[in-house]
Amino acid sequence: MLNNIFQCEELRINFVDVVKANGQATFEAENIDRTGNKTLKIKLQEKEKENKDLLEALNSEKDKNSYFENKINSISQTVGQLEKLNTLDPELLKKYSKVYFLNENYVPLLLTFIPKEYLYNQDKPLQIHSQVLPYLEKLMTDSSKEGLNLKIASAYRSFYDQINVKNNYVMQFGTTQSNSFSADQGYSEHQLGTTVDFTTNELKGSFSGFEQTPEYQWLLSNAYKYGFALSYPKDNKYYQFEPWHWRFVGVKLATDLYNSNQYFYDLDQRAIDQYLISIFD
Repeated sequence: MLNNIFQCEELRINFVDVVKANGQATFEAENIDRTGNKTLKIKLQEKEKENKDLLEALNSEKDKNSYFENKINSISQTVGQLEKLNTLDPELLKKYSKVYFLNENYVPLLLTFIPKEYLYNQDKPLQIHSQVLPYLEKLMTDSSKEGLNLKIASAYRSFYDQINVKNNYVMQFGTTQSNSFSADQGYSEHQLGTTVDFTTNELKGSFSGFEQTPEYQWLLSNAYKYGFALSYPKDNKYYQFEPWHWRFVGVKLATDLYNSNQYFYDLDQRAIDQYLISIFD
């Protein structure tokens, strides 16, 4: 019986040892598993950081490329504008009429004859700046479609033409009165080749009474669409009211003047100069 007791005790010890061994094995396995997961987690975090750093680097490079691309585009646009300005006559938007002066040598680089059908006196050829002509032709065509009868009485005048015009007025009206409506040579907008004087057949080529015509009312409401602006409205400080005298200043400037209820000579020259680049757009 004593032997049986010893055998049972031995079995119990062996069983405890087995349980401990299994527990140790389980602990070690769990520890290995936890350690492995931890290591894997660290590696994943490192890889995520590596990817994040790579993505940031790519985005940074993309931003740099975008920045330089924008800079290049900006420089290209600036160069293009400078090249465009170099082809434009800087005198086209200057404030003459007793302000700026055109000398006797100034002649527009591009002049062309106005089609005869638009002239009041078809036996007297008139010229205008070549790049203005398409705008003028459209104005004349559209006004005619509305039953109006605009005619052109005067357009480009040279420095010496203006001397003759002014001398004739002085002989007829005297110096004081002629100075109120006629520019001295070098101060006339007509020398630019961008200005026209309108009349109608009903007025027989005269300017007197033009402000009472439907043609003048149409010009007030529509001339800006074709780039033309009234130079000398009522109460201007340069010359008497000249409803027949319209100067091409470009559609953008003419539209801005119309929308703001202003006139060309109301603006500062620096403000006007900003429109030169778009005068023929």
